Amino acid sequence: MQNVQPGTLWVVATPIGQLTDISQRAIEVLGKVAVIAAEDTRHSRPLLSHYGIATPAVALHEHNEREAVDQLVRRLEQGDEVALISDAGTPLISDPGFRLVRAARAAGLKVAPVPGACAAIAALSAAGLPSDRFVFEGFLPPKSAARRTRLAELAGDARTLIFYESPHRVAECLADMVQVFGPEREAALARELTKLFETVIDAPLAELAERVAGDRDQQRGEIVLLVAGVADRAQAQLAEGQRVFALLRDDLPPAKAARLAAAITGAPRKALYQ
Repeated sequence: MQNVQPGTLWVVATPIGQLTDISQRAIEVLGKVAVIAAEDTRHSRPLLSHYGIATPAVALHEHNEREAVDQLVRRLEQGDEVALISDAGTPLISDPGFRLVRAARAAGLKVAPVPGACAAIAALSAAGLPSDRFVFEGFLPPKSAARRTRLAELAGDARTLIFYESPHRVAECLADMVQVFGPEREAALARELTKLFETVIDAPLAELAERVAGDRDQQRGEIVLLVAGVADRAQAQLAEGQRVFALLRDDLPPAKAARLAAAITGAPRKALYQ
């Protein structure tokens, strides 16, 4: 009996808005594979139809990922080529697919990327913030208390911070960022990138928060938030003090929490209390 050569799992980036923002290689791969694993087959159908790609698609999302992964890995082991796509952009970046890639690699199968659009990188390229060092944080917690705690943990980071945020939470999120990072920290909002209503606004956090809160149009569509990292040692010390203060204030009166946070970090007690 002839041995079957296993197939390749292709991780294919698709456009985040403009249909033409796709590579020729991606089109060729999507057309030649046996099956496409898509986050939402209904969402992907217009793209596939636009390029005349008749490859069958199966759903791979957070609710069925465990079962679908076993079936797809078996197909790969039997020689089928499989492509993984998300609704938009590069798979696995705040999208399903991690379990499939991990399972394929664990089974000794080849996983090959077909690079392309990614909202986080597109936003960083146009935001005007330092791009030599950055960190992608994905979506923050939906509740304000948990969100502020996470932001406090990041307040002293010197790298540019990149977040995804939902339209109905973006105003609240920016308000929390003002409280945790301070009103003067440089930031940017990138919305609906590559689409008709594409907007990139850069401003200090307080100004950005005020503008978004007062303009419902800036609370619509796909949103990326970017925040500059801490620029100097004094800012870093204050940011660390804010992080410690945020942890203490849940269990202590604000004045005592500020005094302890100042003693631990060296940050000004008055600034922490205010």
